[in-house]
Amino acid sequence: MNVRAIFIDMDGTLLKASNNISDRNREAINSLINQGIKVFLATGRHYEVTVPYHKELRLSTPMICLNGAAIHDAETGRAIQMKTVQLNEERFHHLTAEKPCNVMIHTASGLYCKETNEEIDYWTKVGQIPPRYFGDLRLANYQDVLKYSVRTGAPSPELSALFKEEAEVIDWEDGFELIAPNVSKWSAIKSLLTEYRISPKDIVTIGDGPNDIEMLRHAGTGVAMGNASEKVKAAANFVTGHHENDGLAEFIERYLLKSYESYAI
Repeated sequence: MNVRAIFIDMDGTLLKASNNISDRNREAINSLINQGIKVFLATGRHYEVTVPYHKELRLSTPMICLNGAAIHDAETGRAIQMKTVQLNEERFHHLTAEKPCNVMIHTASGLYCKETNEEIDYWTKVGQIPPRYFGDLRLANYQDVLKYSVRTGAPSPELSALFKEEAEVIDWEDGFELIAPNVSKWSAIKSLLTEYRISPKDIVTIGDGPNDIEMLRHAGTGVAMGNASEKVKAAANFVTGHHENDGLAEFIERYLLKSYESYAI
């Protein structure tokens, strides 16, 4: 396995449920870097709650954020690529404003929320930047939207399907997300592979969510976490352990470190 780069999802993959990186995962990633393998983070999170972990791992590679809608430079934090999504705002708010759900709108200038919750409080604590707005989003003045997140508390395919002609839809167990058409973690990865002159066959992607399926399917080696759904696992070449049991490190130790050393010999 001639691996030149690995793209790692964060929630449910790199991180435990406590939002911490285990010592074992950190050491495995450090070993990859020491072998000359480039390590990238590819996440649905926004930049402010990605960069602290990027720094903890001492990475120097660009960050793929908001499911590929933004790529940020490691040194400056500047967005080197952004893909905005254009919805019929009036229709979107008509369909979501009166429902018992939270709506989060990620824009180029910050986060706009219908209401607060534990997740947003955590984002504020980690990212040190509170949302720009709480309240009725029909009254908010925002632009340059990168991702809409609708948290209904349950799968909502009937509601999300109403946006499939305007946006890329990612269905989750607790709602759905909307990003620009043809935007994904994989589309962002392809941009970086061109820049770094790396072939897709020479990369590993690892993740657990529906927003990881495309990158698992198209990479040379796609790895699903043990905590992933069956649909996600079906898109991968390998299934590793649960994120609470360091499944990321388990795959790296078992396949990449040994195989890369044998390749180097």
